[in-house]
Amino acid sequence: MRILTRTLSVAALAGATVLAAAGTAVAEEWPSGNGAVSVVEQPDFLVPSDGEFWNPLVAENRLTSPYGESTRIECTQFHGVLLECWQADANGNPHKLTELPFNFPAITGSSAPGGGPSHFVFLG
Repeated sequence: MRILTRTLSVAALAGATVLAAAGTAVAEEWPSGNGAVSVVEQPDFLVPSDGEFWNPLVAENRLTSPYGESTRIECTQFHGVLLECWQADANGNPHKLTELPFNFPAITGSSAPGGGPSHFVFLG
């Protein structure tokens, strides 16, 4: 009986820990501008279905996402350089896009202001 009580106590504690962790999860929200940082809706991106996406000499912002540009996208920007971006999933919920360390597959543009264009990826 003592083992059963201890097992139930451990299970209850584990369940409470899971619920507490779920309660502290932060939902993604759309960005907001402040001062010099502004928000741009639906910025232009090259997506894999665009021929220029694969051209390493084209220095434009790129997006790799299962939604392409078909869902809402909002980015913060400073002097025209995208800083962070969010994209809606199929249900309209925002997800922060991951910025790659360089604008793969581009090999140019890194000397532009702010490091040049970026490549954002939807990891959802």
